[in-house]
Amino acid sequence: MTLIELKFVMAVAQERNFRRAAEKCFVTQPALSLGIKKLEQELNVMIFERSRSDVTPTEIGVKIIEQASRVLEEAGRIKQLAELGKNQLKGALKLGMIHSVGPYLLPEIIPILRQTAPDMPLEVEENLTANLEAQLRNGVIDVAIIALPFDVPGLQYKALYDEEFDVVVPSDHHWARRKQINPEELSDEKVLLLNSGHCFSNQVTQACPELSRKGEVLQGNSLETIRNMVASNLGITVLPCSATAARYNNPLIKVIPFTSPAPTRRIAIAWRKSFVRLETVEIIVDAIRAIDSDYMKMVT
Repeated sequence: MTLIELKFVMAVAQERNFRRAAEKCFVTQPALSLGIKKLEQELNVMIFERSRSDVTPTEIGVKIIEQASRVLEEAGRIKQLAELGKNQLKGALKLGMIHSVGPYLLPEIIPILRQTAPDMPLEVEENLTANLEAQLRNGVIDVAIIALPFDVPGLQYKALYDEEFDVVVPSDHHWARRKQINPEELSDEKVLLLNSGHCFSNQVTQACPELSRKGEVLQGNSLETIRNMVASNLGITVLPCSATAARYNNPLIKVIPFTSPAPTRRIAIAWRKSFVRLETVEIIVDAIRAIDSDYMKMVT
C-alpha cells in the first residue's frame, strides 16, 4: 500500500470517473486503474463498483476512502510542519464560501489580503453548506465561510459577523413606498428564493414561517439571478444586507428594511481541527474585521 495508491482512490472517489481521476493525478488511465486494482488485491476487497456510466464506492470502500483521506492529510502535515518555520501565508489557500456570501464578501477582503498576505492567493470554491462541510472534512478545501449553525465533529469555527435581511421589490410594486415590512406580510406575495439546499433560503423561511405554510415561493439559482427576476416584475425577494449595499443599486427595484428586530444571520469561518496553517485563518478574520461596512455587525 502506497500514498500514491491512496491518492488514486481519493481522486476516483471525488471524480466518480477513472479518466477524469487520472487527469487529476497527471497519470494515464491504465496506470491509475492498475494502482487501484493492485490495492484492492492487496486488501482483498472491492473499493469501487464499476459500470459503463458510473463508478460507485462499495460499502467497505466508503470506509476505506474516509481513512485514506485522514492518512493523506496526516502525510501532508509533514510538509506543512516543515514550512511552519518559514511562512504560513505563502502559497494558495483553498477557501470555500456559500453562494449567498462569496460574491459580496470577496470584493471586500481581496484588496485587504493583497496588502496583508500578498503571497497567499485564494482558490475559491462556492458551494452549498453540506458540500463545503464534506470538502473541509476530506481536505479538498482548507477553510470555509459559512452561516451558523455549523456544529460538525472534527471541524471548528469562529463567528465573524451578523447581518440583517432586506426585502427587495420591483420599483412599481405596491410596497415600493413602504418604510418597513413585517415578515408575516411576505406570505401574501410571490416570493423568489434560492433553490432548496441553500441555507439562506432556510433562514428566510424560518424568519417568515407563514411563507412556508401559505406563501407562493419560486426558486432561482443565484441571488443575482433572483435580483434580476424581481427587476423584471416576477415577484419580490429577501436578500442579505451585503447584497443590497449601495453598489448594487438598480432603478428597477426598491430595497425595504424589515420591522425591528429584523431577521438576521451569523457568518463564521470554519476549518479542520488538524489544520496547521492557522495564521491563514487569522489573516482572513482580520481582513473581514477591517471592512468598513454598515451592514456587517462584527462579533467580538
